[in-house]
Amino acid sequence: MTLLRPHGVFSPACYALFALTFVTAMTQSARADADKYSKTLQSTVWIITSDAENETSTGTGVFVDVDKRLVLTNAHVVGDSRSAVVFFADIKNGLPEVKRKHYLDNVLKLAQPGKVVAVDRRRDLALIQLPDVPARAKVIEIADASTKPGSAVDVIGNPGGSDVLWVNTSGTVRSVYDKKFKSNHGEHDFKVVEIQSPIKPGDSGGPVVDNEGKLVAIAQSFSPESPLISYCVDATEIKAFIGGSWKEAPLPTKDLLEAANITHTKHSTGHYQVEQEVSGGAKQTVFVAKETEYFKRADVRKIWSLVSVSKDAPSSELMMRLLRQSSATKMGSWAVEKNSSGEHMIIFVAKLDATAPSEAVQGTIEYVGRIAGAMHKELNPSKDQKTAKETLASWLAK
Repeated sequence: MTLLRPHGVFSPACYALFALTFVTAMTQSARADADKYSKTLQSTVWIITSDAENETSTGTGVFVDVDKRLVLTNAHVVGDSRSAVVFFADIKNGLPEVKRKHYLDNVLKLAQPGKVVAVDRRRDLALIQLPDVPARAKVIEIADASTKPGSAVDVIGNPGGSDVLWVNTSGTVRSVYDKKFKSNHGEHDFKVVEIQSPIKPGDSGGPVVDNEGKLVAIAQSFSPESPLISYCVDATEIKAFIGGSWKEAPLPTKDLLEAANITHTKHSTGHYQVEQEVSGGAKQTVFVAKETEYFKRADVRKIWSLVSVSKDAPSSELMMRLLRQSSATKMGSWAVEKNSSGEHMIIFVAKLDATAPSEAVQGTIEYVGRIAGAMHKELNPSKDQKTAKETLASWLAK
C-alpha cells in the first residue's frame, strides 16, 4: 500500500488505518497498565502503627518474602512502634475494595498483626514479619539492578488525605544517584531514585515498579522544593538490607521504663523523668530521652541528670576535676552546657545501646543518679556532709 499521495497527503483509507492502529496501541497500553496494577496490588499493603503516646499513623508497604512472611516499608512509617496492623487489599471481581472504612470495620477478618523485626534508619527501611499471609497475597519480584533515567514507573500508595486506598500514580525516573540528606525523619544516606511523580503522606513505603511490574524502589519522601519531585529508595539498597544482617529495632523509651517497672513522669519537653533515690534518702532527677540517637546502624539512648545551674561559668579548677572524673567513669561523662537564659548547666550524661534490655536501662539510671547526686552534694555541701568526695570517688571507681 502507498501511504502517501504524490503531494504527501494521507488518503481517507490511510487516515482510517492510522486511527485504528493508534486506538489499538492505546488500548493495549491501557490493558498492560491495568494488568501491572492488578499484579502489584497483590503485593501492596496498608500499614497502621501506634506510638508510645497512642498516636496512630499510616503508611504503605510491600510483600517481599513468602517464607519469612516479610513486608518491607520505610523506617519512618513504623517509627518507634514495634508492632503494626497490616492489611492486604480485599479484591473482588478483580477490583480492590478501596474505602478505608471497609477495612477498619473488618479488622478481625482482613488485618494481620505484624512485628517490626528490623530497621535501617540510614536507608529509611524496615521489615515487618507477619504470623500468617492470606492466599491472595503475592510476593513482588525485585529488580536485579537500578532503574535508569527516563524509565516509566508506577507507584501504589495509601495517601492519608484521601478516603480511598490503593491509589496508583504514574511517573518518570528523573535520575538515580547516591544522596545524603536530612528529612523530618532523620539523616539518610542511600541510592535515591528521583521520580517526577507526587508522593503524599501515607504513600511512604509503597512499591515503585517498572513496566514489567518489578520493584525498582519504594517511595520515601517528596522534595521540599517541589511536591511533584519524589525520592525513593533504590532496589539495590532494598536487596542489601533484606539480604544483610538484621538489626533489632529499639523499643520506645516508655515501653522500656514500663517493662522495668520504673516509676516515671513525662516532662514538658517530652523526655521521661525518673526520681532516683541516692545516698541518705535524697532524690536525684534523671532524664531518659524520648527518642534514640543514631549514626548509621548504631542506635543510642541518652540518660542524663542535671547537677547545677549557675550564671557564672565553672571555674578552671572545677572543669579540670570534671575532665578527670569523666576519664574515670565506667560509663558516661560530664558536660557543661548553656540553657536559653545563658546560664551554665553541669550535667552528667550516659549513653547506651538503644537495644539494651530494660535491666540495663534501670542500672544506667541508677548509676547516673548516684554520680550526679554525689556531685550535687559536693557542690552544695551541708554542715553534716563531710564525705562527699569519698562518696563520689567510690562511685567513679565502681
